[in-house]
Formats: sequence, C-alpha cells, structure tokens
Amino acid sequence: MERREFLKQSSFALGGLALSSCSSSKMLEYSVQTPLKYKSLKYGMIKEDLSIMEKFLLIKDLGFHGVELDWPNKLNEQEILKARDKTGIHIPGTVNSVHWKKQLSNPDPEIRQECVDATITALHKTKLYGGDTVLLVPAVVNKDVGYDEAWDRSTEEIKKILPASEQTGVKIAIENVWNNFLISPIEARSYIDQFDSDMIGWYMDIGNIVRYGWPEQWIRILDHRILKVDIKDYSRQKQVDEGIWEGFKVKLGDGDSDWTSVNQALSEIGYSGWGSAEVSGGDRVRLKEISERMDKLYSL
Repeated sequence: MERREFLKQSSFALGGLALSSCSSSKMLEYSVQTPLKYKSLKYGMIKEDLSIMEKFLLIKDLGFHGVELDWPNKLNEQEILKARDKTGIHIPGTVNSVHWKKQLSNPDPEIRQECVDATITALHKTKLYGGDTVLLVPAVVNKDVGYDEAWDRSTEEIKKILPASEQTGVKIAIENVWNNFLISPIEARSYIDQFDSDMIGWYMDIGNIVRYGWPEQWIRILDHRILKVDIKDYSRQKQVDEGIWEGFKVKLGDGDSDWTSVNQALSEIGYSGWGSAEVSGGDRVRLKEISERMDKLYSL
C-alpha cells in the first residue's frame, strides 16, 4: 500500500475510533469457545515504513488486539502511549532483548548484573505500557557454561529481579528456547516452583517445542504456570530435509504443531488469554495472512 493512501485511511479510521483504556476487561474477546482469546504479534514483524500510530492502526485493521515490544527499544515513549490510547491496541508485554548477549548464566557477574538491570527496567516500562509480563530467557548452556552453573546462577539473579516484579505487578515469563536449558516440562516446572512466587511463570512457545517434544504435553505439565503463548509452527520434515533452522520456515498451521490438541490442553488448564505471533513478518499482505491463519488455529 502506498504511504499516502495509508495515511488517508488511517486518518479516517482514527477519527472514527473511540478512545479506549488499556484494561483487558474492555477488549472484545476473540471467541468464548477458545482459550486463546486475543491476537498479538511482535512489533518488529511490522515491516511497513510507517509511524508508530500508523503501525498500530494497521494491525488493528488486520484484526490484532495487541503488540509486544522489545526492551530496550528506540521508540518514542509518548508516541507509543498515544498510539495505544488512540487505537485501543494493547501492549500485553515486552521481550527482554538483552538476555542473549548479557546472559544470566554468564560466568562474569558484571555481565549478569547488566541483564538484571535491563530486566528490572523492562518491568517498569511494561507497567507504563499497560502490560503484565516481561519475557526472559533465563540461561544458556554451552561448552563453557555447565547445566548446573546455568541453573544456580540464573536462579540467584532472578531472585534479585523478583522484588521489582512484585513492586510493579508485572510478571517474569520464562520462555522455552533452543538454549540447551530446561529441555523437559518437568524440569521447567521445578525451575519455576523453586521461586515460590506468583510473579514468575512460563511463556509457552508452541513451535519451539515441536523439534523435540509435544506442546500439549508441556502445557498440561506446566499448567497454571503458563502466562502467555507464542504462536509459531515447526516442520520436522523440513528439519530432516533442509536443516534444523529450516523447520521454522513453514506457514502457521502447515507444520507439525497439533493445534487442536494445543487448544484442548490450554482449555484443560484453564488458560484464557493472549496468543502472540512470532514468525517472519512483512507488509500488510503478509500480516493479513498471519492474522487469518491465527483465526483458523484459534478455532480448531
């Protein structure tokens, strides 16, 4: 879409929008029949050359209810808040983008502290945005960092973060990623439970599990600890034929995630909330496809 045409449509749409608060109770639910009530995506997936307001209007027009931001980010804070309030697009949470380079399992305590500080700041920013979770990768196990070391170091560092989580009311959501850590649901459950806190839980990434497990099994075992859900797919056959990372290059619903079983498991544990797309983004046409595919997955 040409920028001039989009601006014209955006102005018209904005003029017809009622101001909305960021209370999730005022959002229209996707469906009372599915545990995945709302559709979100990651801000970086929006590839149109548009302002923050225009991007929020775009995804609203495509049927999304929210968008997750990275922290730190270079976005204008006041523009974010204005776009949120004018469009009714929610910011359900943020993603700590520091945790890969400044890992909580790093042998260097100064590096670990940088991640702690960034996460605490993210908690406060997320509260300002109106969200309730910060996604955190807790540790990375590799040749130089042992499994036990990753567990012990990340545990101690997260304990330093929890007071800020309690202060802000924003929860820490641990994500399952290919970091060689917490690679079974029983272990992941134990990791969360050791903190004995309601302010830490799990960010369930559906596609990330498919390579070595079954998402519905993880969901049932993690149960009420699941705070948010990432919508992603994975093809085991593409993994075999083309390589491990190629498995993600499949459209939502065309991979090996059993979405009917995923929805059933989420219903069984009483989940009722956000699903956030985390796939390759693009322009309006691509984002529209993602939104429509999410609709189909949600209804299975």
